[in-house]
Amino acid sequence: MSGDRTHWAWFALIGLTLVALGFRDRLGWLMEFPEAWEWPMTDWLNTGMDWVVDTAGPAFRAFSDLMDYPMSWVREFLHWMPWALTVGLLVIASFAVSGCKLAVFTFLAMFYMVVIGYWTESMNSLALVMVSVPLAVAIGFCVGTWAFYSDQAERVITPTMDTLQTIPVFAYLLPILLLFGFGPVVGLIASVLYAVPPMVRNTTLGLARVDEEVIEAGMMAGATAGQMFWRVRVPSALRQILLGVNQTMLAAFSMIIIASIIGGTSDIGWEVLTHIRKANVAEAILAGVVIALMAMVMDRITARAAMGRSPDAGEDESFVARYRYWIVAAVFTGVMLVLARVFPFLQEYPRAWEFYPADAMNDAFNWLLVEYAGAIKAIKTTALFYLMLPVKMGLEQTISPFSWGFEFTMPMKIGYAVAMAALAGWLLLRRRVRAAIGVALLAILLYFGITGLPWLSIAGVMVLLAWQAGGRRLAIGTGVGLAFLMVAGVWPEATISFYLCGLAVALSFLIGTTLGVIASENDAVSAFLRPISDTLQTMPLFVILIPFVMFFKLGDFTALLAIMAYAIVPAIRYAEHGLRGVSPEVIEAAKACGSSRWQMLWRVRLPLALPQLLLGLNQTIMFGVAMLVITALVGTSDLGQEIYIGLNNGDFGVGMIAGIGMATLAMIADRMTRGYSRKGRAALGQG
Repeated sequence: MSGDRTHWAWFALIGLTLVALGFRDRLGWLMEFPEAWEWPMTDWLNTGMDWVVDTAGPAFRAFSDLMDYPMSWVREFLHWMPWALTVGLLVIASFAVSGCKLAVFTFLAMFYMVVIGYWTESMNSLALVMVSVPLAVAIGFCVGTWAFYSDQAERVITPTMDTLQTIPVFAYLLPILLLFGFGPVVGLIASVLYAVPPMVRNTTLGLARVDEEVIEAGMMAGATAGQMFWRVRVPSALRQILLGVNQTMLAAFSMIIIASIIGGTSDIGWEVLTHIRKANVAEAILAGVVIALMAMVMDRITARAAMGRSPDAGEDESFVARYRYWIVAAVFTGVMLVLARVFPFLQEYPRAWEFYPADAMNDAFNWLLVEYAGAIKAIKTTALFYLMLPVKMGLEQTISPFSWGFEFTMPMKIGYAVAMAALAGWLLLRRRVRAAIGVALLAILLYFGITGLPWLSIAGVMVLLAWQAGGRRLAIGTGVGLAFLMVAGVWPEATISFYLCGLAVALSFLIGTTLGVIASENDAVSAFLRPISDTLQTMPLFVILIPFVMFFKLGDFTALLAIMAYAIVPAIRYAEHGLRGVSPEVIEAAKACGSSRWQMLWRVRLPLALPQLLLGLNQTIMFGVAMLVITALVGTSDLGQEIYIGLNNGDFGVGMIAGIGMATLAMIADRMTRGYSRKGRAALGQG
């Protein structure tokens, strides 16, 4: 669609929206999707699931019983090992891949688990990861290889992986629970399902990126198909595959608490979940930090191993030099097993030596709540009345003597309409058509609120944006996805999800990009933000929710802050990475032209970093959707709440429809941002 035709489509949509809003009392079917047009998909899914459980349930439960053996063996082995030996081996591994700095961090992180009194629970969680990660890696490697060699398989595998990553985990906890029963193995299976996609993607990507010269050399050497794969392609793709292992491990750690919901054992995830349910803030944070530290340690070790690994590493070294760290680890193991028998505190850390500051932390939190109660209430009230409610319900319903201190009179309404129309008209006269369209859409949104807009208008905006981003194919796919939400009967909940996640993503992207810009110009700021970002990204989602609930109680504002806290990380990182990646030659050329620092940012660096910024927006959306489901615990009324209701009530249909609906919104946003990113790269000549 050409630019002029697109503009006319936008003008037509705005006109139809205004007509529908003007006659909303008479055109009720345009304002709310008619119930008569909905399909009983929930009943269909429940009927199908009942048949599957009755038919295949015994086989799935037998598999669950079988998988209980490796789980038990690994757990018992970790408990048998002295804590000092486990900590020491991880420190040696850290030093081997990255040196002294990571070794010190690993020691402090692991010793925190010991001294806080959560060593046993930590090892139970580590057992889950140690079993689920190899399974996920093996399955992901096989599936990724299949996708690489077969285009037909790739066309099925890619959307399947998209679905597994975008459907909220809560949505497929219920079918797993129905099929496999309750217990630790159910959590293991859920972890494997969630952790497989990163391995699949990295395996396919690594195999596809092997240089043609390497392949040709293997063929000239007379390698068979098996030799070509195992001795040429896999070694060349090993770095990317190891990065897949790293991402798979992080995904498994992120499932620790969620796995405890359906497979509760005395692990660290269960500790966090128990304290959250009891509203024990300090206790939940102390336990949540354990998961974050374990994830950070394993992330650093596997990531450094992947980055430093090359196919021919160590070929010229002697046996002792090549395997020196393995030898050190073996000697250390033997010595520590002997010492643990002589000194019992090396086997089991004494309870009297533990330090558990939960009471002091709770006292500090309570003091903050009392001391700053007025400020906390003012922040929440201001955000609700002046930001969230106008976007959700519109100014016409938000402005009142109670909220804003005055009545929204007719002259004010006319003045608002005239001012917005004048601004849009002025932009049109200056030939800034897109800006004028944006002002008109924003004016309508703020006046009526997203819940007061016709369903056809919201769908029309999404389809037109998809058309601009990816053409007819993406527009049709977007239309089909939105139609599913309507006929499935979850359009109102989807609208609330769009409002809450959209607002959080917009704020996260704005604030995160600003911080990323500052970090790209200041190494001290970058060094300060990096550990904060690492902590937010590795901290369990449930734990991120806790401090916001403590200060702001339940409600949409708490959900907004929790989503922002998690979604802001990729915005910061991609902005900094994109701006630091701008060519130094371009910077020097701009300086030679006399550009000021402000001009350098807005006219040189930001435009050149636009593709990276759009990828950051893409990941910000994905992170926001992931957190949106967790915020159902604070009383939201969106698709996440429907998923939670389905899980609590054992209603597979309700939970799965809501989960697919949320995945649909996530995939639409993902494809749109990727499309705009491709356009940005093409405009910059980056392909």
